[in-house]
Amino acid sequence: MAKPISNDLRERVCGAIAEGLSCRQAAARFKVSVSSAIRWHARWRETGSAAPDRQGGDFRSGRIEKHAAFILSQLAEKQDITLHELRGRLLEQGEGFGIGTLWRFFKRHQITLKKRRRMLPNSSALT
Repeated sequence: MAKPISNDLRERVCGAIAEGLSCRQAAARFKVSVSSAIRWHARWRETGSAAPDRQGGDFRSGRIEKHAAFILSQLAEKQDITLHELRGRLLEQGEGFGIGTLWRFFKRHQITLKKRRRMLPNSSALT
């Protein structure tokens, strides 16, 4: 993702517009696009700051987090439940989630399913 333009430049453009320049004139003076100057000024009028919003992040995990109690209860009921079984139980509840979504849910909650220790080799395998 591209980095946002600095707050300093955004504030200088908005300050020039507040002093009486048009958005086009301010954009030409500071060598930014007209659409950026318009958006920054609109944001400055609405919020009092031309600072950019945060970029990236998780926007969809809230949907599965609503079912966290159900998922955790299913895990407590059957500790070795597979992701496919859990997905099927969620489908019975009317919610469909992908395997990857369930995987990220468990990772976010730091739930790992430990494998059993390796079995000792068979005595016939040693010879």
